[in-house]
Amino acid sequence: MPNPENIIAFMGVEGANSDLACRQKEPYMHTLAVPSFEDVFEAVESGRAKLGIIPIENSQAGRVAEIHHLLQRTDLHIIGEHIQRIEHHLMAPKGTKLEQIKDVYSHPQALLQCRNNLRKLGIVQNSYANTAIAARDVAMWKDASKAAIASSLAAELYGLEIIQANIEDADDNVTVFVVISREPFDVEDGPAITTLLFELRNIPSALYKALGGFATNGVNIIKLESYIRGGGSASAQFFLSFEGNPTERRVQLALEELGFFTRKTRLLGVYAPDPRRKEGA
Repeated sequence: MPNPENIIAFMGVEGANSDLACRQKEPYMHTLAVPSFEDVFEAVESGRAKLGIIPIENSQAGRVAEIHHLLQRTDLHIIGEHIQRIEHHLMAPKGTKLEQIKDVYSHPQALLQCRNNLRKLGIVQNSYANTAIAARDVAMWKDASKAAIASSLAAELYGLEIIQANIEDADDNVTVFVVISREPFDVEDGPAITTLLFELRNIPSALYKALGGFATNGVNIIKLESYIRGGGSASAQFFLSFEGNPTERRVQLALEELGFFTRKTRLLGVYAPDPRRKEGA
């Protein structure tokens, strides 16, 4: 049994894109598959895993709304990010020819992102709960007429052959993951991203005024999202990420102005940006 200090948890099954993200972000750690995002948080909070990785946004499908609600209820910290290009591959039992494939199985989002190419091939699309589960079942069926769309890792793990690589319609499909931990991470040198949650005071133009300090102090906001808290509250909370470290004077000034117009502010993490941000990913 691996040492929990060397385990990173993800939601899904072996071979899922989140599993691939874990292996790319922390190649020397063992991965732990759990059934839900809530279980990822629990695994880290309980010490069953040192780290967890969760998706917060996909360039095609948008934000993962459930994550914001989980972040507000945990004491865990965001300590890193990973930007992964999502590559969908058409895979089937070894020896299968493309013309033999009649049905393909995958998650609805994966099918949607490959829709045009699948239509050209004339393959019937079937929704599945998870891309990796689809690959696992196609391997079990051993039927040349049935294929899956999943990651290259799934093909490797389940012994399938990639019949057509990169079957996705667009090549700019990326998912942003964040890494969570019980302990915060200090970025002492180099660029940093700060992520926090805040709730506005009930005053006119509160959001405009709260964000004014970022503009006047040259702090670049890279993500701002609003969402309504559970429990029947109509009060919106905001998820904010910006370039900079709270140790910098300009960031301190921006946060000070934010504080004038908010009822509650909670720091989620300060961490190094993924190198792909420089590449415009």
